[in-house]
Amino acid sequence: MANNSNLMSGPYKIAIRGAGVTGLWQALTLARRGHHVIVVEQSAEPFADACSPWAGAMLAPRCEEESAESVITDLGLRGIQLWQGLYPGLSMNGSVVVAPARDRKLLDRFERMTQGASRLDSTQLEQLEPALAPRFDTALFYADEAHLDPGAALTFLLNEVRSAGAAVQLGTSETPEGADFIVDCRGLGAQDMLPTLRGVRGERIVVRAPDVSFERPVRLLHPRFPLYLVPWGQDETGANVFMLGATSIEREDGGPVTLRSALELLSAAYVLDPAFGEAEILTLGAGVRPAFPDNRPRIITSSGYIFVNGLYRHGFLLSPVMAELVAQHLETGATHPEVFIADLGKR
Repeated sequence: MANNSNLMSGPYKIAIRGAGVTGLWQALTLARRGHHVIVVEQSAEPFADACSPWAGAMLAPRCEEESAESVITDLGLRGIQLWQGLYPGLSMNGSVVVAPARDRKLLDRFERMTQGASRLDSTQLEQLEPALAPRFDTALFYADEAHLDPGAALTFLLNEVRSAGAAVQLGTSETPEGADFIVDCRGLGAQDMLPTLRGVRGERIVVRAPDVSFERPVRLLHPRFPLYLVPWGQDETGANVFMLGATSIEREDGGPVTLRSALELLSAAYVLDPAFGEAEILTLGAGVRPAFPDNRPRIITSSGYIFVNGLYRHGFLLSPVMAELVAQHLETGATHPEVFIADLGKR
Protein backbone atom coordinates (compact mmCIF):
# COMPACT_ATOMS: atom_id res chain seq x y z
CA MET A 1 0.00 0.00 0.00
CA ALA A 2 1.12 3.53 -0.80
CA ASN A 3 0.06 6.66 1.01
CA ASN A 4 -0.84 10.14 -0.22
CA SER A 5 -0.19 12.67 2.53
CA ASN A 6 -1.94 15.43 0.54
CA LEU A 7 -5.39 14.08 1.43
CA MET A 8 -7.27 15.74 4.27
CA SER A 9 -8.90 13.76 7.05
CA GLY A 10 -12.52 14.50 5.97
CA PRO A 11 -15.42 14.21 6.21
CA TYR A 12 -15.83 15.16 2.58
CA LYS A 13 -18.58 16.28 0.27
CA ILE A 14 -18.65 13.54 -2.35
CA ALA A 15 -20.69 13.32 -5.54
CA ILE A 16 -21.27 9.88 -7.06
CA ARG A 17 -22.04 9.72 -10.78
CA GLY A 18 -24.11 6.64 -11.65
CA ALA A 19 -26.51 4.57 -9.55
CA GLY A 20 -25.80 1.03 -10.68
CA VAL A 21 -24.37 -1.54 -8.30
CA THR A 22 -20.94 0.15 -8.34
CA GLY A 23 -22.25 3.63 -7.60
CA LEU A 24 -24.64 2.45 -4.89
CA TRP A 25 -21.91 0.56 -3.04
CA GLN A 26 -19.68 3.65 -3.24
CA ALA A 27 -22.46 5.84 -1.88
CA LEU A 28 -23.41 3.49 0.92
CA THR A 29 -19.86 2.85 2.07
CA LEU A 30 -18.89 6.53 2.06
CA ALA A 31 -22.13 7.72 3.70
CA ARG A 32 -21.78 5.17 6.49
CA ARG A 33 -18.27 6.47 7.13
CA GLY A 34 -19.63 9.93 7.77
CA HIS A 35 -19.07 11.62 4.42
CA HIS A 36 -21.70 13.86 2.83
CA VAL A 37 -22.80 11.97 -0.27
CA ILE A 38 -25.03 12.85 -3.20
CA VAL A 39 -25.74 10.40 -6.04
CA VAL A 40 -26.69 11.71 -9.48
CA GLU A 41 -28.19 9.37 -12.08
CA GLN A 42 -29.31 10.38 -15.55
CA SER A 43 -32.20 7.90 -15.78
CA ALA A 44 -35.47 9.06 -14.21
CA GLU A 45 -36.31 5.52 -13.09
CA PRO A 46 -33.89 3.56 -10.91
CA PHE A 47 -31.64 1.21 -12.91
CA ALA A 48 -33.35 1.94 -16.24
CA ASP A 49 -30.04 2.63 -18.02
CA ALA A 50 -27.73 0.49 -15.87
CA CYS A 51 -26.21 -2.82 -16.94
CA SER A 52 -26.47 -4.09 -13.35
CA PRO A 53 -30.02 -5.55 -13.67
CA TRP A 54 -28.80 -7.78 -16.50
CA ALA A 55 -26.18 -9.49 -14.34
CA GLY A 56 -26.29 -13.12 -13.35
CA ALA A 57 -25.05 -11.98 -9.92
CA MET A 58 -22.99 -15.06 -9.19
CA LEU A 59 -20.37 -14.24 -6.58
CA ALA A 60 -17.91 -16.84 -7.81
CA PRO A 61 -14.28 -15.80 -7.34
CA ARG A 62 -13.03 -19.39 -7.34
CA CYS A 63 -14.73 -20.31 -10.60
CA GLU A 64 -13.47 -17.08 -12.15
CA GLU A 65 -9.89 -18.27 -11.56
CA GLU A 66 -10.28 -20.37 -14.70
CA SER A 67 -9.98 -17.23 -16.85
CA ALA A 68 -9.28 -14.27 -14.54
CA GLU A 69 -6.15 -13.09 -12.76
CA SER A 70 -5.49 -13.72 -9.08
CA VAL A 71 -6.40 -10.14 -8.12
CA ILE A 72 -10.03 -10.93 -9.03
CA THR A 73 -10.02 -13.83 -6.57
CA ASP A 74 -8.45 -11.80 -3.79
CA LEU A 75 -10.83 -8.88 -4.20
CA GLY A 76 -13.79 -11.16 -4.81
CA LEU A 77 -13.38 -13.13 -1.58
CA ARG A 78 -13.45 -9.83 0.30
CA GLY A 79 -16.45 -8.77 -1.76
CA ILE A 80 -18.43 -11.80 -0.59
CA GLN A 81 -17.61 -10.94 3.04
CA LEU A 82 -18.94 -7.42 2.55
CA TRP A 83 -22.17 -8.69 0.96
CA GLN A 84 -22.59 -11.10 3.87
CA GLY A 85 -22.33 -8.26 6.33
CA LEU A 86 -24.95 -6.20 4.52
CA TYR A 87 -27.50 -8.13 2.52
CA PRO A 88 -29.85 -10.68 4.12
CA GLY A 89 -30.90 -12.00 0.70
CA LEU A 90 -27.45 -13.40 -0.09
CA SER A 91 -27.46 -17.17 -0.72
CA MET A 92 -24.26 -18.83 0.48
CA ASN A 93 -24.91 -22.24 -1.06
CA GLY A 94 -21.74 -22.56 -3.11
CA SER A 95 -21.73 -23.39 -6.82
CA VAL A 96 -21.46 -26.51 -8.96
CA VAL A 97 -19.59 -27.11 -12.21
CA VAL A 98 -20.44 -30.04 -14.50
CA ALA A 99 -19.65 -31.25 -18.01
CA PRO A 100 -21.13 -33.99 -20.22
CA ALA A 101 -19.16 -37.25 -20.13
CA ARG A 102 -17.76 -36.61 -23.62
CA ASP A 103 -16.32 -33.29 -22.36
CA ARG A 104 -14.77 -34.64 -19.14
CA LYS A 105 -11.43 -33.11 -20.10
CA LEU A 106 -13.00 -29.66 -19.76
CA LEU A 107 -13.98 -30.44 -16.18
CA ASP A 108 -10.51 -31.79 -15.40
CA ARG A 109 -8.93 -28.65 -16.82
CA PHE A 110 -11.31 -26.41 -14.87
CA GLU A 111 -10.30 -28.20 -11.67
CA ARG A 112 -6.60 -27.65 -12.43
CA MET A 113 -7.12 -23.96 -13.16
CA THR A 114 -9.05 -23.19 -9.96
CA GLN A 115 -8.75 -23.64 -6.21
CA GLY A 116 -11.16 -24.60 -3.48
CA ALA A 117 -13.12 -27.28 -5.33
CA SER A 118 -14.38 -30.56 -3.93
CA ARG A 119 -14.71 -33.35 -6.51
CA LEU A 120 -18.09 -35.01 -6.12
CA ASP A 121 -18.96 -38.53 -7.16
CA SER A 122 -22.46 -39.46 -8.33
CA THR A 123 -23.74 -40.19 -4.82
CA GLN A 124 -22.47 -36.89 -3.43
CA LEU A 125 -23.86 -34.99 -6.42
CA GLU A 126 -27.27 -36.58 -5.96
CA GLN A 127 -27.31 -35.44 -2.34
CA LEU A 128 -26.29 -31.91 -3.28
CA GLU A 129 -28.31 -31.33 -6.49
CA PRO A 130 -30.61 -34.29 -7.21
CA ALA A 131 -31.69 -32.93 -10.60
CA LEU A 132 -28.14 -33.29 -11.95
CA ALA A 133 -27.49 -36.86 -10.82
CA PRO A 134 -29.27 -38.69 -13.68
CA ARG A 135 -27.08 -36.98 -16.31
CA PHE A 136 -23.74 -36.35 -14.60
CA ASP A 137 -21.63 -38.78 -12.60
CA THR A 138 -19.15 -36.24 -11.25
CA ALA A 139 -18.96 -32.50 -10.53
CA LEU A 140 -16.90 -29.79 -8.89
CA PHE A 141 -18.34 -28.06 -5.84
CA TYR A 142 -17.08 -24.64 -4.67
CA ALA A 143 -18.56 -24.28 -1.20
CA ASP A 144 -17.47 -20.69 -0.45
CA GLU A 145 -19.26 -19.04 -3.39
CA ALA A 146 -22.60 -17.24 -3.33
CA HIS A 147 -25.34 -15.73 -5.48
CA LEU A 148 -28.21 -13.26 -5.29
CA ASP A 149 -31.10 -11.84 -7.28
CA PRO A 150 -29.71 -8.62 -8.81
CA GLY A 151 -33.07 -6.81 -8.96
CA ALA A 152 -33.84 -7.38 -5.30
CA ALA A 153 -30.27 -6.56 -4.28
CA LEU A 154 -30.24 -3.27 -6.21
CA THR A 155 -33.51 -2.16 -4.63
CA PHE A 156 -32.13 -3.06 -1.21
CA LEU A 157 -28.95 -1.09 -1.86
CA LEU A 158 -30.85 1.98 -3.02
CA ASN A 159 -32.97 1.95 0.13
CA GLU A 160 -29.88 1.51 2.31
CA VAL A 161 -28.14 4.43 0.58
CA ARG A 162 -31.07 6.70 1.37
CA SER A 163 -31.30 5.39 4.93
CA ALA A 164 -27.61 6.17 5.41
CA GLY A 165 -28.35 9.83 4.70
CA ALA A 166 -27.10 10.09 1.12
CA ALA A 167 -29.15 12.17 -1.32
CA VAL A 168 -30.17 10.49 -4.58
CA GLN A 169 -31.09 12.63 -7.59
CA LEU A 170 -32.61 10.77 -10.53
CA GLY A 171 -33.11 12.17 -14.00
CA THR A 172 -30.04 14.40 -14.01
CA SER A 173 -26.43 14.21 -15.11
CA GLU A 174 -25.47 17.54 -13.56
CA THR A 175 -22.79 17.12 -10.92
CA PRO A 176 -23.45 19.44 -7.97
CA GLU A 177 -20.94 22.20 -7.34
CA GLY A 178 -18.76 22.30 -4.27
CA ALA A 179 -17.90 18.61 -4.04
CA ASP A 180 -14.49 17.77 -2.63
CA PHE A 181 -14.41 14.62 -4.74
CA ILE A 182 -16.38 13.22 -7.65
CA VAL A 183 -16.55 9.43 -7.96
CA ASP A 184 -17.48 8.42 -11.50
CA CYS A 185 -19.25 5.03 -11.66
CA ARG A 186 -21.04 5.47 -14.99
CA GLY A 187 -19.63 2.41 -16.72
CA LEU A 188 -19.70 2.92 -20.47
CA GLY A 189 -21.07 6.41 -19.88
CA ALA A 190 -17.49 7.42 -19.10
CA GLN A 191 -16.11 6.44 -22.51
CA ASP A 192 -15.77 10.11 -23.44
CA MET A 193 -13.19 10.41 -20.67
CA LEU A 194 -11.82 6.86 -20.77
CA PRO A 195 -11.42 6.03 -24.47
CA THR A 196 -9.84 2.60 -23.88
CA LEU A 197 -13.01 1.45 -22.14
CA ARG A 198 -15.00 -1.03 -24.23
CA GLY A 199 -18.34 -2.76 -23.95
CA VAL A 200 -18.82 -6.53 -23.67
CA ARG A 201 -22.34 -7.71 -24.40
CA GLY A 202 -23.90 -10.37 -22.20
CA GLU A 203 -27.23 -12.03 -23.01
CA ARG A 204 -29.56 -13.75 -20.62
CA ILE A 205 -32.89 -15.54 -20.48
CA VAL A 206 -35.11 -15.65 -17.39
CA VAL A 207 -37.49 -18.60 -17.14
CA ARG A 208 -40.20 -19.87 -14.83
CA ALA A 209 -39.82 -23.61 -14.30
CA PRO A 210 -42.19 -25.17 -11.73
CA ASP A 211 -40.79 -28.64 -12.32
CA VAL A 212 -37.11 -27.73 -11.97
CA SER A 213 -35.30 -27.35 -8.66
CA PHE A 214 -31.75 -26.15 -8.05
CA GLU A 215 -30.38 -24.65 -4.83
CA ARG A 216 -27.21 -23.07 -6.21
CA PRO A 217 -25.67 -21.81 -9.45
CA VAL A 218 -24.62 -24.47 -11.92
CA ARG A 219 -22.04 -24.01 -14.67
CA LEU A 220 -22.20 -26.36 -17.63
CA LEU A 221 -18.89 -26.61 -19.47
CA HIS A 222 -19.15 -27.03 -23.22
CA PRO A 223 -16.61 -26.43 -26.03
CA ARG A 224 -19.01 -24.16 -27.97
CA PHE A 225 -21.70 -22.78 -25.67
CA PRO A 226 -21.05 -23.00 -21.95
CA LEU A 227 -23.96 -22.12 -19.71
CA TYR A 228 -24.50 -20.85 -16.23
CA LEU A 229 -27.79 -21.20 -14.40
CA VAL A 230 -28.65 -19.12 -11.35
CA PRO A 231 -31.69 -19.82 -9.14
CA TRP A 232 -33.56 -16.61 -8.36
CA GLY A 233 -36.06 -17.97 -5.87
CA GLN A 234 -39.78 -18.16 -6.51
CA ASP A 235 -42.26 -15.83 -8.17
CA GLU A 236 -45.70 -14.84 -6.85
CA THR A 237 -47.13 -18.19 -8.02
CA GLY A 238 -44.59 -20.18 -6.06
CA ALA A 239 -42.81 -21.38 -9.21
CA ASN A 240 -39.02 -21.46 -9.35
CA VAL A 241 -37.34 -18.76 -11.45
CA PHE A 242 -33.93 -19.17 -13.08
CA MET A 243 -31.54 -16.99 -15.03
CA LEU A 244 -29.75 -18.64 -17.95
CA GLY A 245 -26.70 -16.93 -19.35
CA ALA A 246 -23.12 -17.12 -20.52
CA THR A 247 -22.65 -15.18 -23.71
CA SER A 248 -19.72 -12.77 -23.79
CA ILE A 249 -19.70 -10.90 -27.10
CA GLU A 250 -17.36 -8.08 -28.13
CA ARG A 251 -20.18 -5.71 -29.04
CA GLU A 252 -21.50 -2.57 -27.39
CA ASP A 253 -25.17 -2.72 -28.31
CA GLY A 254 -27.76 -3.87 -25.81
CA GLY A 255 -30.35 -4.92 -28.38
CA PRO A 256 -32.55 -8.03 -28.33
CA VAL A 257 -31.13 -11.50 -27.82
CA THR A 258 -30.15 -13.16 -31.09
CA LEU A 259 -31.85 -16.34 -32.23
CA ARG A 260 -28.53 -18.17 -32.19
CA SER A 261 -27.78 -17.22 -28.60
CA ALA A 262 -31.29 -18.12 -27.48
CA LEU A 263 -31.07 -21.55 -29.11
CA GLU A 264 -27.69 -22.26 -27.56
CA LEU A 265 -28.68 -21.14 -24.06
CA LEU A 266 -31.97 -23.03 -24.10
CA SER A 267 -30.36 -26.16 -25.54
CA ALA A 268 -27.72 -26.11 -22.83
CA ALA A 269 -30.42 -25.71 -20.17
CA TYR A 270 -32.16 -28.77 -21.58
CA VAL A 271 -28.92 -30.72 -21.12
CA LEU A 272 -28.89 -29.81 -17.43
CA ASP A 273 -32.48 -30.89 -16.92
CA PRO A 274 -34.98 -31.90 -19.67
CA ALA A 275 -37.74 -30.45 -17.47
CA PHE A 276 -36.61 -27.05 -18.74
CA GLY A 277 -38.40 -28.01 -21.95
CA GLU A 278 -41.67 -27.06 -20.21
CA ALA A 279 -40.35 -23.84 -18.70
CA GLU A 280 -41.92 -20.50 -19.55
CA ILE A 281 -39.70 -17.73 -20.88
CA LEU A 282 -40.23 -14.54 -18.87
CA THR A 283 -37.65 -12.23 -20.40
CA LEU A 284 -34.86 -12.25 -22.97
CA GLY A 285 -32.43 -9.38 -22.95
CA ALA A 286 -28.87 -8.16 -23.08
CA GLY A 287 -26.70 -5.78 -21.12
CA VAL A 288 -23.34 -4.27 -21.98
CA ARG A 289 -20.60 -4.47 -19.37
CA PRO A 290 -17.67 -2.02 -19.19
CA ALA A 291 -14.16 -3.43 -19.48
CA PHE A 292 -10.63 -2.21 -20.04
CA PRO A 293 -8.35 -4.06 -22.49
CA ASP A 294 -6.93 -6.32 -19.76
CA ASN A 295 -10.36 -6.91 -18.14
CA ARG A 296 -9.07 -5.65 -14.80
CA PRO A 297 -11.05 -3.27 -12.58
CA ARG A 298 -9.57 0.17 -12.16
CA ILE A 299 -9.69 3.06 -9.71
CA ILE A 300 -8.23 6.04 -11.56
CA THR A 301 -7.53 9.19 -9.57
CA SER A 302 -6.98 12.62 -11.10
CA SER A 303 -7.22 15.92 -9.18
CA GLY A 304 -10.25 15.16 -7.07
CA TYR A 305 -11.93 13.07 -9.77
CA ILE A 306 -12.04 9.31 -9.20
CA PHE A 307 -13.11 6.77 -11.82
CA VAL A 308 -14.30 3.36 -10.62
CA ASN A 309 -14.77 1.33 -13.75
CA GLY A 310 -13.91 -1.74 -15.82
CA LEU A 311 -15.53 -4.31 -13.53
CA TYR A 312 -16.33 -6.45 -16.62
CA ARG A 313 -18.27 -9.59 -15.59
CA HIS A 314 -17.58 -9.01 -11.90
CA GLY A 315 -19.75 -6.02 -11.02
CA PHE A 316 -21.67 -7.54 -8.13
CA LEU A 317 -18.63 -9.44 -6.91
CA LEU A 318 -16.21 -6.50 -6.86
CA SER A 319 -18.37 -3.42 -6.21
CA PRO A 320 -18.27 -3.76 -2.39
CA VAL A 321 -14.50 -4.02 -2.19
CA MET A 322 -13.96 -1.27 -4.76
CA ALA A 323 -16.02 0.98 -2.48
CA GLU A 324 -13.93 -0.06 0.50
CA LEU A 325 -10.73 0.75 -1.40
CA VAL A 326 -11.97 4.20 -2.40
CA ALA A 327 -13.02 4.98 1.17
CA GLN A 328 -9.64 3.89 2.53
CA HIS A 329 -7.88 5.98 -0.09
CA LEU A 330 -9.84 9.12 0.79
CA GLU A 331 -9.29 8.65 4.51
CA THR A 332 -5.67 7.45 4.62
CA GLY A 333 -4.21 7.80 1.13
CA ALA A 334 -3.85 4.03 0.81
CA THR A 335 -3.84 2.50 -2.67
CA HIS A 336 -4.00 -1.05 -3.97
CA PRO A 337 -1.07 -1.53 -6.38
CA GLU A 338 -3.04 -3.67 -8.85
CA VAL A 339 -6.14 -1.49 -8.93
CA PHE A 340 -5.19 2.17 -8.55
CA ILE A 341 -3.84 4.29 -11.39
CA ALA A 342 -2.87 7.92 -10.89
CA ASP A 343 -2.07 8.66 -14.55
CA LEU A 344 -4.95 8.70 -17.04
CA GLY A 345 -2.50 7.82 -19.80
CA LYS A 346 -1.85 4.41 -18.17
CA ARG A 347 -5.45 3.29 -17.91
